[in-house]
Amino acid sequence: MIITVFARVFQLVMPSYVNKILTAVERSFKNGTPKSEVEGEILTYILIIVGAALLSGFFTFLMRQTVINVSRYIEYDLKNEVFDHYQFLSLNFYKRNRTGDLMNRISEDINQVRMYAGPAIMYGIQTLTLFACLIPLMFIKAPTLAAYTLLPLPILSVLIYQISKVIHKRSTIVQEYLSSLSTFTQEVFSGVSVIKAYALEPKTNLELQQLALEGKEKSMSLAIVNAWFFPLMILLIGISNILVIYVGGKQYFAGDISVGTIAEFILYVNMLTWPVAIVGWLTTIVQRAGASQARINEFLEQQPEMKNEVAHETPIHGKIVFKDVTFTYEDTEITALKNISFEINEGETVAILGKTGSGKSTILDLVARLYEVTSGEILIDDVPLKKLNLTSLRESIGAVPQDAFLFSDSIENNIKFGKHNATKEEVITVAKNAVVHENIMGFTKQYDTVLGERGITLSGGQKQRVSIARALLKDPKIYAFDDCLSAVDTETEEEILNNLKKASHNRTTLIVSHRVSSAKNADKILVLEDGKLLQQGTHKELNSVEGYYKELYENQLSVKEN
Repeated sequence: MIITVFARVFQLVMPSYVNKILTAVERSFKNGTPKSEVEGEILTYILIIVGAALLSGFFTFLMRQTVINVSRYIEYDLKNEVFDHYQFLSLNFYKRNRTGDLMNRISEDINQVRMYAGPAIMYGIQTLTLFACLIPLMFIKAPTLAAYTLLPLPILSVLIYQISKVIHKRSTIVQEYLSSLSTFTQEVFSGVSVIKAYALEPKTNLELQQLALEGKEKSMSLAIVNAWFFPLMILLIGISNILVIYVGGKQYFAGDISVGTIAEFILYVNMLTWPVAIVGWLTTIVQRAGASQARINEFLEQQPEMKNEVAHETPIHGKIVFKDVTFTYEDTEITALKNISFEINEGETVAILGKTGSGKSTILDLVARLYEVTSGEILIDDVPLKKLNLTSLRESIGAVPQDAFLFSDSIENNIKFGKHNATKEEVITVAKNAVVHENIMGFTKQYDTVLGERGITLSGGQKQRVSIARALLKDPKIYAFDDCLSAVDTETEEEILNNLKKASHNRTTLIVSHRVSSAKNADKILVLEDGKLLQQGTHKELNSVEGYYKELYENQLSVKEN
């Protein structure tokens, strides 16, 4: 702020010395002052103007370096704060909000706030400094002329106030539209294979055209209001110039002021042109930033459902107990689990079977505390989940989801996602255990092969096996395999299961599956139906009694034989 004041003060030197130059010339003509004396005086004034201009330029450079740089740091901090907050919010938050909207708030909205924290503040201080210095100076030099010159400014202030209210409302609408556009394009790019498969390109193009047309109308609505500012500024500044010439001319002929004073005031008016004209632009930035910050705060004010209530690390060994656990999904109000109770000892392998929608995957999500139970209690090592450090809990779990998510990175880095400091030999070992090593070696760049978005370069089975390798490399206390062998053939499945049994020795392992072949060698099998625990026991025990498991086993056995 101090630098900005200095930059503007030195800028005010020129008009007064232009006045002195014209006064010296006028005096020379009237009094016959020697030409050499006048030239020396004018040269001194010109050097002062040049010196002041250089100093003003230097301080303007410092001003931009400080304010604009700081605004970039603010943008950096705000993006980190928002992104960190995003990561702490629960899964329900991501179910309620679309990805495109989340991306828009961390990019476009934060950029609008950055424009406020940088250019808006910088030019705002400049404008206020110029007004604070210039207006009193004008009244000191020529009060009557100053009054007429500044007459249009109150009118301008009223117009700005009225238009700014409209800008704020329309800016909010435009920002919301940009979120919708981001969401639409993100979904189209992510689902482009489906769009191509169904030949939906014309329909998608039409939807985008309609969305773009709607956006154009909203943006034009804002642009029309913005377009009023500059013509109004130029009109009012033009009126001020006319008033300076007209009123100043009358005062000159009356002998009240000099020609230099008129020239000085014309320079003052033109110095006010940009600050006055920029008021509209500043108003737009402030209103947009206000709308954007409100949208950012809307998310920042949301609290995560899952809070880490234990500060210190808590060791995890792997014993899991469910006591009368009931869970209902908040978004769909579907009760996925109904009074489930079971116990898994440390180091046991437990298979969870059941029809689609029976609650199998929900058990894995609850063990990782991705959701809070509706009623009942879950204990790990005889300690309630809420009394465990959340980071320690999740670091001790190696999760392999059914829909394996791989990042747009090399295969090696995707596997090392579970352990960043792993050696190449460790990566190859787990890839062999996941029966994906031979596939990787078949690629031109082998482990350095960069995958497309969400691992689109690989087949479904290859993605699942890379995801299994990632979990094996992590070497956690608890493995959670969520139907992660659904996309591989039975022979490969058998080989992977044998490798998993060796790798997960003395590790608690949960295997969700539709296949009995994945479950028959488990220490314990849980059979779910409609959220209830239907059967539990070993393969031999469950196969000896009539029920869902025996029926499923016989059906799958007959299919395999055929």
